[in-house]
Amino acid sequence: MRAQEILKKNLSLSIEAKKSLLFDEHNLTAFNSAVDALLHTYKDGGKLYLAGNGGSAADSQHLAAEFISKLVLERNPLPAEALTVDTSTLTAIANDYGYENVFSRQLEANATSKDMFLAITTSGNSKNLLKALEFCKKNKIRSILFTGRDGGESKNLADYSIIAPGATTATIQEVHILLGHSMCEYIESELFSD
Repeated sequence: MRAQEILKKNLSLSIEAKKSLLFDEHNLTAFNSAVDALLHTYKDGGKLYLAGNGGSAADSQHLAAEFISKLVLERNPLPAEALTVDTSTLTAIANDYGYENVFSRQLEANATSKDMFLAITTSGNSKNLLKALEFCKKNKIRSILFTGRDGGESKNLADYSIIAPGATTATIQEVHILLGHSMCEYIESELFSD
């Protein structure tokens, strides 16, 4: 298959997934509720924690950077932290307590009920994110989930679940970044627009 054919196929899959989301009232309503909850978190002095595995780990770091630095508006930084960046912490927890605890242990150390957690998982079944969402539920830390396919087990644990349409991991991850950018743009506009 020629390179341009792969690109055209992937563009078509991406457009199809985004059009599907555009008309999905359930997901749009869940997204609206999630970003309003995050807005209140920031207004109340809370912080956003984010986590994912593999490409979703990179997405959590990407989105944390947008909140801390800026996306659209010149503004004050917003507190956000990706739980995927401290290799000493990650490897110590994985070694001492198991990889399934790498995010929940960090939340236990740092998060309060004033904060929010954003879990990013294409499958919805990552054990370390399930444990983190369980910790949030038990400790009254509100949580947002960006997931895909059928939402997996995680869709029943998060306070706000947005299930990205798409048949491939790549397409789901593209939608997750679109969701994250839209979330950050909304928060910026509500907190910092003149």
